[in-house]
Amino acid sequence: MLFSLILLTFQSPLTHHILHISFMTTKAGAEAHRRRPDNTQSDTSSPDEEFVEITLDLQNTDTIILRSVGTDTPVTATSNRSRQLSMRMQNDVEGVDSHSLGVRGDEVDRSRSGGTGKALNGLRFISNGKINGVDGWKEVEINFDKYAKDGYLYRADFAQCIGMRDSKEFAVEVFDAISRRRRRRLKVDKISRDELSEYWSQITDQSFDSRLQIFFDMVDKNEDGRITEEEVKEIIMVSASANKLSRLQDQAEEYAALIMEELDPQRLGYIELWQLETLLLQKDTYLNYSQALTYTSQALSQNLLRNRSPIKRMSFKFVYYLQENWRRLWIISLWILIMIGLFHWKYFQYKQRVAFDVMGYCVLSAKGAAETLKFNMAIVLLPVCRNTITWLRSTKLSYFIPFDDNINFHKTIAAAIVMGIILHAGNHLACDFPRLLNEDENNYALNMSKYFGENKPSYISLLRGVEGITGIIMVVCMVIAFTLATRWFRRSLVKLPKPFDRLTGYNAFWYSHHLFVIVYVLLLVHGWFLYLVKEWYKKTTWMYLAFPVLLYAGERTLRFLRSGSYTVRLLKVAIYPGNVLTLKMSKPPKFRYKSGQYMFVQCPIVSSFEWHPFSITSAPDDDYLSIHIRQLGDWTQELKRVFSEVCEQPLAGKSGLLRADETTKATLPRLLIDGPYGAPAQDYRKYDVLLLVGLGIGATPFISILKDLLNNIVKSDELESHSSSDQSSASGASSPQGKISPRKKKGVRTTNAYFYWVTREQGSFDWFKGVMNEVVECDHHGVIEMHNYLTSVYEEGDARSALITMVQALNHAKNGVDIVSGTRVRTHFARPNWKKVFSKTCKKHAGARIGVFYCGAPALAKGLSKLCDEYNQKGGSTNLEFHKEHF
Repeated sequence: MLFSLILLTFQSPLTHHILHISFMTTKAGAEAHRRRPDNTQSDTSSPDEEFVEITLDLQNTDTIILRSVGTDTPVTATSNRSRQLSMRMQNDVEGVDSHSLGVRGDEVDRSRSGGTGKALNGLRFISNGKINGVDGWKEVEINFDKYAKDGYLYRADFAQCIGMRDSKEFAVEVFDAISRRRRRRLKVDKISRDELSEYWSQITDQSFDSRLQIFFDMVDKNEDGRITEEEVKEIIMVSASANKLSRLQDQAEEYAALIMEELDPQRLGYIELWQLETLLLQKDTYLNYSQALTYTSQALSQNLLRNRSPIKRMSFKFVYYLQENWRRLWIISLWILIMIGLFHWKYFQYKQRVAFDVMGYCVLSAKGAAETLKFNMAIVLLPVCRNTITWLRSTKLSYFIPFDDNINFHKTIAAAIVMGIILHAGNHLACDFPRLLNEDENNYALNMSKYFGENKPSYISLLRGVEGITGIIMVVCMVIAFTLATRWFRRSLVKLPKPFDRLTGYNAFWYSHHLFVIVYVLLLVHGWFLYLVKEWYKKTTWMYLAFPVLLYAGERTLRFLRSGSYTVRLLKVAIYPGNVLTLKMSKPPKFRYKSGQYMFVQCPIVSSFEWHPFSITSAPDDDYLSIHIRQLGDWTQELKRVFSEVCEQPLAGKSGLLRADETTKATLPRLLIDGPYGAPAQDYRKYDVLLLVGLGIGATPFISILKDLLNNIVKSDELESHSSSDQSSASGASSPQGKISPRKKKGVRTTNAYFYWVTREQGSFDWFKGVMNEVVECDHHGVIEMHNYLTSVYEEGDARSALITMVQALNHAKNGVDIVSGTRVRTHFARPNWKKVFSKTCKKHAGARIGVFYCGAPALAKGLSKLCDEYNQKGGSTNLEFHKEHF
C-alpha cells in the first residue's frame, strides 16, 4: 500500500503536540496524484481511493500516541487494520523532535472526520443553554467574586463557580484534567481569574474534539495516553455519583470490564482516544430506535394555524373549546341558573312581605342566599357518592355528564357555599338585625311582634336564640373544615410548630370533614326554628336535604357492610426502595373490577376509622389483588412501620427487599377493603391508541391496564394458535379468513399503548420490574411500547451522563438488559420532550382516537392538556382526549 501525503497540519499545546495528517491509501490514487502536473487534487476521486486521517499525539521524543483514525468515505475499518496503521506511523515518525513544532493550539481539528458530526452535541460539560458564551462567563465572574479568596478560586469551590453545584465530584475531575493538560507538575489547588477564563473557554468550547480531549484526560489520570480498566472504573463511579445512581457504583467494575471487552478485543489492557470516540459515535446506532420523529409535520401544521386570520383563529379556538367542554359547560350553566332562580324566587317573595318594610333589602339578600345554601348543601354530597357515580359511569349518562370531574364539581359547590354563608350571615348580623333593633316601637308592634314577640329583642338575645346558636356553630365547624381541606393544609405545605403540626396533612382533612355530620344536624334544626316562617310546609330545608343525605348515608352503610364481607388474606408483602409498600392479597369471589379503578383500604391496627384510596395494580383476570402504597403522609408512614416489623430481613445473596408472606409469617396485619370505584382510566377501551403518562407512584393506575392488555394479547395468541392447528388438521380447509387478531379482539378497541413512566429514583423501577419484563417477552405484536425516564440522570449529551449512556448502550446491545432499571426496557435520561412524543404519536396514528391518561403532579397535567388542545386545533382527523386522575 502506498501512502501519498495530501495534508499535514500540526498543533502544539503546552502539554503535548498534535500531528494531524491525511493520506491517500491506494496505488491508483497515489499514481494519479503524482501524474497531475500542478500537484492539485481533482474534484472527483475514483471508487478505489480511500482517504485516511490520522491524529498523532507527540508527547515526547520517545512516546507517540495514536489519537484517532478517520475516513472521508463511510468505510468500516477493523481494529487490527487501525493498529497496524498506528504501528507503521509510529515507526515512520520515530525520532521527530516534538519541541520543533512551534504552532500552538488547544484543539484537535478533526472536522473532516466522517463520524464526528454525529456527536457534535455530545459531551457538553455545561448543558444549561442560559449559561453559555459571554453571558455565561459574566455569571461565572460573579461567582468567582463570591467564592474567591485572596484573588484565587480554590479547587473545592470550582463546582459552585461554574454551575455544577449538584456534581461537585465530577467538576473536581474536570478541574484536575484541565490542570494536567497545562503540564502542572504539582497538584493545582487554586487558580486565578485569568486561569479560570481559560478553563471556562475549554469547557464551553464548541469543538467536539476539544470536549472529547478533556473527557479523555479526566479518565487518563497518569497522562500516558492510555486508559486502563481501573481508570474506566473510577470515572464510572464518578459519573454514577453525579447522576445519583448508587447501584451503578456497586457494579462499576463489571461495566468497566464490559467496555474493555468491547474496545480492547486483543486484551492489550488499555484503550486510546480514538476507541473512546468510536464508542461515543456507535452508541447512537444502539439507541436510534427510540429517537422521536422530527418536527416537520408539527411545524407545518402550526404554520397553517398561524397563517389564519385572527378572527378565524379565534372562532376556531372557540368552536374547539365548546367541543371539548360542552358537558362541563351545560352542567355548570344549569347549576348557576338554578341558583339564580332560587335566589330571585326568595328575593321577590320576601319583597311582598312586611319584613321588607322593616329590614329592607338586607333580608331579601339574606333569604335569597339561604335558599341557594340549602340547594348547595344538598347537592354537594352527590359528587362524593362514589358507588353511585361508579354505576352511572357505565350508563349512557356518562356521555352527557362528566363524571370524571366529580371532585372538581364538589370543590366548586363548596366555594359557592362559602360565598352563600358570607352573604347570608353577613346580611343578618350586620344589616337586618340592627335595622330591626332600631325600628320604631309602633311599627315593630304592628309588623314584627308576631315573629319576634311583643318585646323588642336585644342583639344578644337574637344570637342566643336557636337560629343564632345553630348558625354560629355551623359557621365555626365549616370554617375549620374548609380551611383544613385547602391544598396548603391537606398537602402539608404549611409548616406549623408542634403540636399544631397535627392540623396539617390528610388525617386533619379527613377528620375535620366529619364535622359536617354536626353541620347537617344543626342545619335541619336551624331550618326548622325560623323567625319569619311559622307554617311547617314552608320550612323547606329538610326537603332539600332528605334525598342526598339518605343516599350518602346509604353509601356509607354499604361501605361498612361490604368491607366486612370482603375478607382478604395477605399473600405477600414487600417494601421497595423509595418507601413503597406493595401488598398482594387474595381476591374476594364477588369482587369485580376494571383496570384503572381503585379501592379503599383500612388497616385496623393503624386506625379503625380511616379509609384511604389506592389504585389496583393487578389485572381483572388475575386471581389476586395488589396495590402499591408510597409513604407520603402520617397514615402511610405508620402502615409501612407496621408491615416492616413483620417483614424478615433479606438473606445474604438475596435482594435487599424486606419481604413477608404466608410461609414466613403465620399472622400478618389484618386488612379491610372496599370498592371498586370508578376512575377515568377505566374507560381506556374506548380509544384506538393509549398514551399513558405516570409520574412516580402515579404509574399505578396504568400498570393494571398494561397487564390487562397483555392478558388479552396472550389469550388471543392462544386462540389464534388453536385455530391455526384446527384448520391445518382439517382436510380441505380453506384459508383462515376469520382469524381473530390480538389487536381486534372483541371488546378491545385499543391497537397500541404507549406508557411513559417518569421518576427521579433508580429504585422506583423495582416496583414493576416483573411487569416490564413480561411485556417485552409476551408482546410479540408490538402493541405495548414502554418508555422509562429517570430525571436524576443528566440529559443525553451531557458529559456527566456520557459514560453512563455508553455503558447502557453496550450492555443493552450485548445482554438485552438496561443497566438502570435492570429490565429489558431501556431507560431514557432527563425528562421527555412531550412535544416530540405527541408529534410522533399523532403522525404514526393519523385519524385515530387517542386517549391521553395522566396521573401525577398537577403542574404537568396543565402542559399535557395544553398539548392535546394544540394538536386538536390543527384540524386534523386525529383526536386526543385528555384525562387525569383525582384523589
